[in-house]
Amino acid sequence: MSVALWVVVPYIALTVFVVGHVWRWRVDQFGWTTRTTQVLESRLLRLGSPLFHLGVLAAIGGHALGLLVPKSWTEAVGVSEHAYHLVSVTAGTVAGVMVVAGLALLLARRLTSPRVRRTTTRTDKALFAVMAVVILLGMAGTVGENLIGGGYDYRATIAVWFRGVLTLRPDPSLMTGVPLIFQLHALSAWVFLAMWPFTRLVHVWSAPVAYLWRPYVVYRRRTARPGSTR
Repeated sequence: MSVALWVVVPYIALTVFVVGHVWRWRVDQFGWTTRTTQVLESRLLRLGSPLFHLGVLAAIGGHALGLLVPKSWTEAVGVSEHAYHLVSVTAGTVAGVMVVAGLALLLARRLTSPRVRRTTTRTDKALFAVMAVVILLGMAGTVGENLIGGGYDYRATIAVWFRGVLTLRPDPSLMTGVPLIFQLHALSAWVFLAMWPFTRLVHVWSAPVAYLWRPYVVYRRRTARPGSTR
């Protein structure tokens, strides 16, 4: 069971994540979109979307730092365990509150606006449900275990296991003594990752980065091709 949960499940999820994106791009490029509903309702979207997206970016950054950067590296640059724990819990709680508040507004928008609700597909509903589980379990671990509780040093177990998965040297024994709330958070995150290619989340890989430097309005010259009648 330990091998199935902490070795087989992660690699199945990663395989589905990669192959699923290739399949989606090859067969459904016109569906590679957020299916935005901004024209249907903008009041709640204007507040909920920035809260959710900024919170998610902060949470991803915190996870990347905590899981990918070894404990010995932060200690080598003079960051004590107490200082790291304080910053991690504080920033994680703030990011989590932003994500929860943003997601609550976005879900309320879909429930209260009939026009937006009609555009919500079954895939969207499944995505929102799994996303809510991942977020709530993450908040329970951050607040319940590391803020209110006695604290848990996930960098000594979960982070080492996760880096082992990425380097093809997973050690499932590292996860056997991990608190249940963190185990459930990790497993739900793998399920979420496997769902990603088949949902609107694919739009993440098509972010309009060029908007950072292109003009607000682009004017294009309309010229006749050689040999054509004007």
